[in-house]
Amino acid sequence: MIRVGFCSNKGRGVFAQHKIGKGELIERAPVIVLTPEEWNFVEKTVLSDYCFRWAEKQGALALGYGSLYNHSFQPNARYVQNLRELAIDFVALREIEEGEEITVNYNGAPADATPVWFEVVE
Repeated sequence: MIRVGFCSNKGRGVFAQHKIGKGELIERAPVIVLTPEEWNFVEKTVLSDYCFRWAEKQGALALGYGSLYNHSFQPNARYVQNLRELAIDFVALREIEEGEEITVNYNGAPADATPVWFEVVE
């Protein structure tokens, strides 16, 4: 359903291998939840760029392709914490074409235009 590929201006990214319908679950990525103490350490490393906020003062490292989706302020997917499954669900916001890069808004809410910690390349 999905694959990792390279974008000339972003590095690695996640791409659709076939058409994905609006509302379709793209991936359920299991996570490794970091304790507040572990998060304090990881926050000071490059790994923090690949982690998600989890609970108060906690982070989570997504496995599978979960930590490789690129950011966009016009995303075609969203992510949702799945606390019961200790996972992050990636869900299509609209139909995604075969070969299209799948992007999410790192701020959580798809329409959240709050600046992120890096220069955004759309």
